[in-house]
Amino acid sequence: QVQLQESGPGLGKPSQTLSRTCTVSGGYITTDGYSWSWIRQSPGKGLEWMGDIHYSGKTVYSPSFKSRTSISRDTSKNQFTLQLTSVTPEDTAVYYCARLNDGDYWGQGTQVTVSS
Repeated sequence: QVQLQESGPGLGKPSQTLSRTCTVSGGYITTDGYSWSWIRQSPGKGLEWMGDIHYSGKTVYSPSFKSRTSISRDTSKNQFTLQLTSVTPEDTAVYYCARLNDGDYWGQGTQVTVSS
């Protein structure tokens, strides 16, 4: 059973860089064919897909976040990481990591609040 666990600071200030790490167990982020996603849900909004990192290391970003988003991975730790730069209070959201192919696996989601 694949399990995903997000981690990282829950508070940030405007203009800072937000970082979230997802640790995967029960499967490998390098397994052929899989992609690993970051998704968020802001207050009063639906789910927003931010980007993926594929098993190959290739990254794909939503146009809405592309200029501020970077997704990387550490295969030795079976983790992938989201960095979102120049955050504003509008980036306050619950951030999820997920694998949405060959099943539907989500982390529990962690709240990030951006406030001065």
